[in-house]
Parts: sequence; structure tokens; C-alpha cells
Amino acid sequence: MEFVLSELCDQVMTARAAHKPLFICGGGSKAFYGNHRPLRPEDGHCLLDVTAYRGIVNYQPSELVVTVRAGTPLRELEAELAAQGQMLPFEPPHYGTSATVGGCVAAGLAGPRRMAVGSVRDFVLGVRLLDAHGRVLNFGGEVMKNVAGYDVSRLLAGSLGIFGVLLEVSLKVLPRPMMERSLRLQGTQSEALAAFATWRRLPMPVSAACWIPMGRDDLGEILVRLSGAPPAIDAAQARIGGEPVPDERAALLWQSLREQTHEFFDRSQPLWRIAVPPATAPMALGPTLIEWGGGQRWVSGQQEPASIRAAAQARGGHATLFRAASHRDVPRDGVFHPLAPGVATLTRRLKQELDPSGLFNPGRLTLEL
Repeated sequence: MEFVLSELCDQVMTARAAHKPLFICGGGSKAFYGNHRPLRPEDGHCLLDVTAYRGIVNYQPSELVVTVRAGTPLRELEAELAAQGQMLPFEPPHYGTSATVGGCVAAGLAGPRRMAVGSVRDFVLGVRLLDAHGRVLNFGGEVMKNVAGYDVSRLLAGSLGIFGVLLEVSLKVLPRPMMERSLRLQGTQSEALAAFATWRRLPMPVSAACWIPMGRDDLGEILVRLSGAPPAIDAAQARIGGEPVPDERAALLWQSLREQTHEFFDRSQPLWRIAVPPATAPMALGPTLIEWGGGQRWVSGQQEPASIRAAAQARGGHATLFRAASHRDVPRDGVFHPLAPGVATLTRRLKQELDPSGLFNPGRLTLEL
């Protein structure tokens, strides 16, 4: 792998000398996500492919930590963990068979279990990064002190590669649940949110909860997944009620939500992702699917960006145009909700430290960077 790393360093230094931007790519499964700058002919060879830098560096199941190179296929890592009865707790989406570990961390996206265990960054212990100066830096649980006192390893999760090239990442993993059972109920959005709030207050092993519209009135399907020891699951089911979903069908349902293959996710329509406090009341913004026990709302259809962002911000949240149906759907200021002033300042400072020339993924996260 040293030869591959040397090649990556050479490409970075060559691009820097030529003042040409580098667009980092792995499997390309999340290429749709984020802002997109048109590739110009004068940019030349501006793709930096990291898929050759792959493989598990260190995995000690008893320590619940795995260190893996960024180009490693995500499915290979998950298969290795599953063989040891373990998993990536945040249940990352793949969006195709080519997903890599680096893309998983750079995108920072989590699946249905996020409501119970936390986000991607909560499980990042350390990273190895190639910066715009051609330096290989270690952050987090490895060696190097964090820049300006920030927990850089976790800041890189969800940064879409604007700070540098992820080379390796150390992740905390967890044992797979002893048992899982999914239950189905029916109710309106308001009834679903009230149920989610009740379940949050009780000591129940809820690992996922969502509301899916049924296409008529405000009635929808409430799905809840219980994960843990059989006695705890039995007790929770007795309290929640509902109809058990056969295991195989339940697995397919949760997978369809994680991978956005469920029929709700109509690719012909723009898809907005709204993050709000879980107790937020129904927002009446159009066709909506609720995940994370109320904390994540997917809104499908043509929406006025200013209106949907204002609605999210008024409720203490933010809105992202997750997937555009065409370039006409993209707001002038980009797909992401404008950063809060403090976050914007921190982002600029870290960018200046690691990539002062704006070499990596320009404009992908914020148009100004």
C-alpha cells in the first residue's frame, strides 16, 4: 500500500503545483450528494481515485475497534464485522454496491439506528489524512494533537472531503443485537409523533421508529424496531402493541428506508431532508416520511427553498436538498442549509489550516470553500 499512498501524494503535489482542483472519488455511490461544480476542460485530470487504497489495517474484536483504509468497500468491512457478531452501529446507507468506508465517513450519513446510537462522527475514533501540503497527518486516537484544539477526526465526518483525503479511519463497533423484532401500527403523523415521544420516555429497546404515509388522508404506517434481549423485547411489545412484522419482511423494509429504495423516494421529484427536534409537530410541507423517531423528515416534491429552510429554522432545525431531480431544483446558495456563523468560522479556519489553496472538492460542502 505504500506505493499507492506515494501515488496519491504525488497527484496532490502535482495538482497543487498546477493550481488545479482535485475532486476526491471512491466508489461514486454518493456522487449525487452535496454541491456540484461543473468540471471544466482546463481543470485537466482532476479526479483523485482512492479505491486502490483499501484493506483492513487492524481489527481486534475484543476491543470493539477497527482501523480500515478509506478505499475499502463498505460491504467487505460489514461482512468482516458480521463474521465476528459485530456491526457499524450507525447503520450507514450504501446507495449501491460500490460504497467505500471513506465515502461513508466523508458523507456522514446514518441509517434508521441513528436515533438510538448516534451519528457517524460519534463512532470515529481517529483518522489518517493526506492534506494539501502532501503531509500524512494522524488525528484522534492516534498520534497528532488536534489543530487549534478541535476534535479534527470527528469534524471530518460529513465534511465531504473538503479538508483533505481520508486515508484511514478508526471506528468503534458494537455487538449485533441478540434479537430484533419489528412492529407495525397505523396512525396519523400527530399520533405517530406522540407515540415516539412516549417511547423515548420509557426504558424500551427501540432502535428505529418511522412513519410512512399511506397515500390517503393523513393516515400512515408506524414502524418500530426493537433490538436487545428477548425479555426486554417481549415487555416492550406488550406495552407498544401492534402487529409483528415477519423478520425477513422487516429487514427489507428497514433496508428500503436506509437505501431509499422505498416507493416514497420518487427519483423524479426533489427530495428534502429536514433535521428537527424529534418532538416537532407535523410541518405540512408536502408528502412526508418521518424517521429517527421524529428527528428526520423527508419531504418529496417541488418546494420553495427559502420557505422550507425557514420552516426548519423556525423549529430549531435545518433543511438540505438531499437529492435534486434536475439542476433547476438547486438553490443559488447551494443544497445545504447556510452554516451558523460560529460553525462557518470554524470551517474556514480548519480549511485554511489543512487546505489553504482550496485544492480539495471546492464548493462541495459550501460554495465559498
